[in-house]
Amino acid sequence: MRPIIRPVAAVLTIACVNLLTVPVGMSGAFAQAKAPAGAPPAPAPDAAEQEPPVKQIALTEKQVTDALAANAETAPIMEKIPEDAKPDPKIIAQLDAIAKKHGFANYADYDDVTANINLVLSGFDPETKKFIGQEAVLKKDIAAVQADKKMPAADKKETLAELNEALAAVQPLQFPGNAAIVGKYYDKLSESMPQNKE
Repeated sequence: MRPIIRPVAAVLTIACVNLLTVPVGMSGAFAQAKAPAGAPPAPAPDAAEQEPPVKQIALTEKQVTDALAANAETAPIMEKIPEDAKPDPKIIAQLDAIAKKHGFANYADYDDVTANINLVLSGFDPETKKFIGQEAVLKKDIAAVQADKKMPAADKKETLAELNEALAAVQPLQFPGNAAIVGKYYDKLSESMPQNKE
């Protein structure tokens, strides 16, 4: 599952890097269960292991509000799934039922919508809450890491490598109208989603 994430500065969370490496489809839901608080970020997958880019769709306001509602129910389930767990048919059925309850065809449909929401969120400047594009956000994060005098050299090197890898994989937004719709719900998407809490 691609959890709806809060796009905070990558200096601390590398949110954009995590966004680019989330898998597509229901089986990906089990590979992306939330890591325990304080755990180091998972290493970025090799280029051969990276999933295909998000299949972009034009979002509707209803899809965004339905995703917010569904996420409140799916998040607690996803947080309990071990990181490398194999898909459990009972959990998949439970997730499908939640997605259908909130207007989606199934969990995969919900997953596609949240992937698109995440793609748009990654282009918002967390300080101004304005959409500036994922490339601009990553460049701003790279500059912040480069200017950070307190970050250990090894951490800085690793973070910069991850950010530069994410920058090279930026997907242009195919549906610019998605930014306005997601922007309308920015605060709810970035603050009220349970898995956004650090």
